[in-house]
Amino acid sequence: MHQYLAEITLPVNASADYMHLIPQQRAFIESMFKLGKITSYALALDRSKIWATFFTNTPEDAEKIIQKFPIAEYISYTIHELAFMNSMSTMVPAVSLN
Repeated sequence: MHQYLAEITLPVNASADYMHLIPQQRAFIESMFKLGKITSYALALDRSKIWATFFTNTPEDAEKIIQKFPIAEYISYTIHELAFMNSMSTMVPAVSLN
């Protein structure tokens, strides 16, 4: 498995149709988190970009996930393979309740 970063450009003028898809988009992303396919998801303050990291075998697999986004018809994106990605969640050991 490899990690990929998608830089996703959102529409400048969000239509009502696009805005109605936001709850579905959030639910889809949550399901991808639970499956371990998406490992991070960030939205720019000006809502112009999303950055998402994917844990998949190929960049094509990451692209297939993006193409299933409810907002897919409104976005453009580029995918970059990562050598690594550090985050607090990967650096802090899980707490054991034993």
